[in-house]
Order: sequence, then structure tokens, then C-alpha cells
Amino acid sequence: MNAALLPTHVIGADPADKSFLLAVEALTVSFDGFKAVNDVSFYVDPNEIRVIIGPNGAGKTTVLDLICGRTKASSGSIKYKGQELTKLSESAIVQAGVGRKFQTPSIYDDLTVSENLEISFPRGRSVFGALTFKRDAEVRDRIEEVAHMIFLKDQLLERAEFLSHGQKQWLEIGMLLIQDPELLMLDEPVAGMSVGERIKTAELLNQIIKGRSVLVIEHDMKFVEDIAHRVTVLHQGKVLSEGSMERVKNDPKVIEVYLGH
Repeated sequence: MNAALLPTHVIGADPADKSFLLAVEALTVSFDGFKAVNDVSFYVDPNEIRVIIGPNGAGKTTVLDLICGRTKASSGSIKYKGQELTKLSESAIVQAGVGRKFQTPSIYDDLTVSENLEISFPRGRSVFGALTFKRDAEVRDRIEEVAHMIFLKDQLLERAEFLSHGQKQWLEIGMLLIQDPELLMLDEPVAGMSVGERIKTAELLNQIIKGRSVLVIEHDMKFVEDIAHRVTVLHQGKVLSEGSMERVKNDPKVIEVYLGH
């Protein structure tokens, strides 16, 4: 493996070190002979915001699909807290502590903000849990805590269909947060947001990494600068560059294939 692709504090270390929350190694997936993701490796630390950038078709969303089990890898390894994910089902990966938000918000428009959060509460997700679920003090407190984090405490009784686009994005993030994942994956979370909403979303992500890591795909470079601890640049399914935003944006290869356009 190219040592330049390892975080500086682990160059020379064992890549299987379980101190990484997520270790993606030599990950490859082929569709009819086309390698959409080709020998991709990167490592995510606990409490880290990692952003994946790159031109359209670079393989960014496919990487998230592979991590969450929606797409099965042709070869390579994805270890979460030392556990191999490539053999697990999507539901087992969620239960292990990996949450995924897609580009389009998946919320229940006809339910209130509070009800959207309530149905995502972990105890109600199994058949037995749903049958025995009670809206007790623990559930109410957690709903209020998450609603405050996602800037929707004053909208708890409002139906989701009446929220702004940005508020709907926050609500879906809240529906994941209430499940308390240790790895949260977000696909273009600020697409379509106002400037003010993007700033608040950066505040939100910088707040929620206490106790978890966040893996983000994004095109908005100002937003990336506001949140990223490290950036991985993909191009044609491969890792082109990696490091701090300052290092990446000054990399001639990145400028040529992505930022320059």
C-alpha cells in the first residue's frame, strides 16, 4: 500500500490496527468489467469528519454503497471497529452502528418532526420492540435532545411536509442520530441549502462528532473547508490525493482534474 495514503500518524503502522473506526483496504467493485471503484484504501479515526470529493463519476457514492452493504465488493476489505462488513447484510451493518443518509431526504411528510424521530428510536425498530414500544421519559428526552441538536426543537409538533428543504435534511440526520451510530455517512448533505442553512449544518456536524465519526460526500468546497479534518479525492474510481483541505486544494493533480473546473 502507498504510505502517502495513510494518515501521517499511522505511516508504518499496521493498517489492521483496531484504533481505526473504519479501515477500507484495496476496495474494488466491477460492473460488467468496468471498475467503478478501483483499489481504494483509506482510514477513518474515531471523532473524525472525513470528506470524499471528486468529479462526477469518480466513484464517491459507490464507496458509500459498498460500506453500507447496498453494493457488494468484488474484492477488498471494509473493517468497522475491526469487524469485516463485506459479508454482512445492510440491516446487520446498521445494527453494528453504521448510519447512512442519501441525497434525497427520506422522511415521513405526513408525520410531525417528533413522530419522525420517535419511529426511528432503536427500541421500536424490531418487531418485538415495536409491539412493546412506549413513549416513556427516556424516549421523550432523547427526542428533545436530538431535536435541539438539529435546530428543530421549536418544530417538534409541525408536520414534516411544511419544513424547508434544509430542515428536512436536518430531520433525516436527526432520525439517524437518534439511533446513535458511531459512523454516520452523508451524501451531499447541503445540496440545495441556503447559505445560512449550510453554515448551521457545518455547526451540526462539528458538534455531533463527539463520540462518532462522519463520512461526507460533498461538492461545496466552502462547506468542505468548514468541516473536514481530512479529505480524500477520488478520480476514475481511484484515490488521487488525500490529506488536509489545504494540502489537497494545492495538489496540482487535484487542481487539474477537479478544482480547476
